[in-house]
Amino acid sequence: MTLSQAVLDRDRLALARLLTRVENNTDEGRAALDELFPHTGKAHLIGITGAPGTGKSTLVNQLALHYRKDGDKRVAIVAVDPSSPFTGGAVLGDRVRMRDLSGDRDVFIRSMATRGSLGGLAQTTAAVVQVFDAAGFDVILIETVGAGQAEVDIARLAHTTLVVEAPGLGDDIQAIKAGILEIADILVINKADRPGVESTERALRGMLELARQTQRVFHHHGQRMVVPAQEPKEESPLWVAEIKRTVAKDGEGVPELVEAIARHVAFLRESGEWISRERAQLQSTLDALIQERLVSRFRADIAPQHYEDALSKMMRRSLSPWKAVELLMNGRKK
Repeated sequence: MTLSQAVLDRDRLALARLLTRVENNTDEGRAALDELFPHTGKAHLIGITGAPGTGKSTLVNQLALHYRKDGDKRVAIVAVDPSSPFTGGAVLGDRVRMRDLSGDRDVFIRSMATRGSLGGLAQTTAAVVQVFDAAGFDVILIETVGAGQAEVDIARLAHTTLVVEAPGLGDDIQAIKAGILEIADILVINKADRPGVESTERALRGMLELARQTQRVFHHHGQRMVVPAQEPKEESPLWVAEIKRTVAKDGEGVPELVEAIARHVAFLRESGEWISRERAQLQSTLDALIQERLVSRFRADIAPQHYEDALSKMMRRSLSPWKAVELLMNGRKK
């Protein structure tokens, strides 16, 4: 039996092995993704992002517990941890905060390292999510690294994006920078038992009024990134981000948050936005793979000496990067 067939049969050991192969981008992993892709497109992807210290991992733990206790939903958790720029290692310790979920065979937690990727996600996160989708998990919770302003990648992967804030973390304006509020379908004020929660909520409501757009456009890694547009058809309602308070360590506010998520899912399906977001997700994956393949082919077609010569001239400031690209591309054509 192949790994992909074992994953479809809900073999947890096979799932863990395949996830490792997918993360390492092996030939076996890519072949399994091809076989599993027709079985994807059923799971609800929920992204959880926000600044460090807001309690994202604890909130993910409570959401998973609620989905398990409140129904028969199978839950997968993808927890992305930052890699050290010096050693390349990562702690992968988010699961330590999710010990309440241990022993439940319908919950699978996978920690991933960013391996140098920006935007809060690893390069292979989308592929790992597809494996979980094909494996029959109903809800996939994707927790980003907590990089703050850079975490807009999650908006083109998840159906529903939660941006988690907390009172007393300093600058209330920080959340609006670089489009972090525009990606929020639901704003969560966690640790709502702390002083200052009212002022934090007032600030967020004011920022939402400023940040609300019918189409959300970002630039990421120098590329134009369009988060699925909320441009409704005539007489269709526009989703307005809700603000919910939680105290995740005690589970307070989590049922109300789950209800808000359910309302957002209903909106996506009734308005046709679900299909639009699915298309945007697949387009983002396709574009990323094309870019990776083109860069690999380009480097393979260019003689290493030509590349080094161009780099040396740039170091001497006798050749600009823009002119170097033009010369290298022309050399490739010849």
